[in-house]
Amino acid sequence: MEQAQRPLLPIRIWRFYCDGFRRMTLGRTLWKIILLKLFIMFGVLKLFFFPDFLATNFSSDEQRADYVLEQMTRSASSNTTHLKETKGDPL
Repeated sequence: MEQAQRPLLPIRIWRFYCDGFRRMTLGRTLWKIILLKLFIMFGVLKLFFFPDFLATNFSSDEQRADYVLEQMTRSASSNTTHLKETKGDPL
């Protein structure tokens, strides 16, 4: 007897999820609510609470890059200074 060849694992997984989503009733409503919440969190709230600081305060990419580099290096050097002071160990 020859055994029927089974499809590859990714194909079986894809079919499993497609069939599950096709037969869903309450789940569709829940997915709509989830997508609406994600849109509100990342779309709407970003406009009000996360303004584009670099674009509003600097006119060129070079100025933005210099500012970011300065902030990153200043933070790193202040962290190592803080570690020296708290532990007392020379670095």
